Amino acid sequence: MSEISSKELYEVKRTLKELSEKKGRGTELVTVYIPPDRQISDVVKHMREELSQSANIKSKQTKKNVQSAIEVIMQRMKLFPKPPEKGLVLFVGMIPRGGPGTEKMETYMFEPPEPVQTYIYHCDSTFFLKPLQEIIEDKDVYGLAVIDRKEATIAILRGKRIDIIKNLTSGVPGKHKAGGQSQRRFDRLIDLAAHEFLKRIGNHMNEAFLGVPELKGVIIGGPGHTKEEFVEGDYLHHEIKNMIITTVDTSYTGEFGIREVMEKSMDVLTEIDVVREKKLVQKFLVELIDEHGLASYGEAEVRRNLQMGAVEVLLLSEDLKSKRVNYECQSCGKTQEKTIKNENEIKIKICPSCNEKMKVGETVDVIDDFVELAEEVGSEVEIISTETEEGMQLLRAFGGIGAILRYRP
Repeated sequence: MSEISSKELYEVKRTLKELSEKKGRGTELVTVYIPPDRQISDVVKHMREELSQSANIKSKQTKKNVQSAIEVIMQRMKLFPKPPEKGLVLFVGMIPRGGPGTEKMETYMFEPPEPVQTYIYHCDSTFFLKPLQEIIEDKDVYGLAVIDRKEATIAILRGKRIDIIKNLTSGVPGKHKAGGQSQRRFDRLIDLAAHEFLKRIGNHMNEAFLGVPELKGVIIGGPGHTKEEFVEGDYLHHEIKNMIITTVDTSYTGEFGIREVMEKSMDVLTEIDVVREKKLVQKFLVELIDEHGLASYGEAEVRRNLQMGAVEVLLLSEDLKSKRVNYECQSCGKTQEKTIKNENEIKIKICPSCNEKMKVGETVDVIDDFVELAEEVGSEVEIISTETEEGMQLLRAFGGIGAILRYRP
């Protein structure tokens, strides 16, 4: 599965936010998810069936609005001989703008950043967003293991999906009641059997995890001290051992234990992302304080450094709301760009070359504008949340735009 770019992720999040705020007066907002292998003729046939079924809707207004939405979808289907490579998503419906009679038909149609898995037709008072939300959910990959002396289970966590890789049992005997030399000999045999079992677990974990290039870390759980003994011992390949994030205590082993490890690790994994963001902003601040540090901030300076290819990591606050407006003179062709905080600030500009009025052209979000520029020059982009003190500092003290530089221009 290809990784979603920062720009795609931001666009999906923004679209989701916009769509989540849309409400119909009745159950009249239509959502359609079309997988890439679905025949367009099948979709059109299904739309005709739904159009026929909608005649049974009791409310005249709702019936009219549903039928209008379905007709819009059927019209749009004529544009496609087949679905795009990743499928197609449509959100169509009459959205009220205020009082009665203010409804306007709105249509959102796009190819999602990841393939549509299942054909869905959904009609409700809100758009059906869950499959799109799942696309932007964290899909990081982690290795999980739950271990005690009796058994071990190895799994891979992809997003919220657990794939059990291996279940192992030890055959290590329990406590022996004999005393004296017999007891000591028996204890040595038990310890040897336990050691061999831990070696076997390590071999299976190496085999399972070394072949996963996107693995971000390993978490090990278990109900007793065996997991610590395993982590501290020489049972794992050094690459896997270096990826151990934490160990967690569990009440269970087996698949129940793996699920317990996952649940208890969610806070840790979320914290890892938060810590990573905090470290990035802290690095930016350290570089900024240094007289010869590699950091810059402010829209104009960061934009200039980006255009020169000097930016290694671009830091943008997720709460950055500014827009970039393009102006063009119809008389002499001169263009200008200006950043505004909201669309009410769009004003008539006079061309500095010929003194004629300039026409307002395309308006884009500043985040979109910066991400596109960063991708053109190969700079890494990090959208920083405002849930941390560092994230708020980036927004309030530096206008939400900062950069860690490759070199000082």
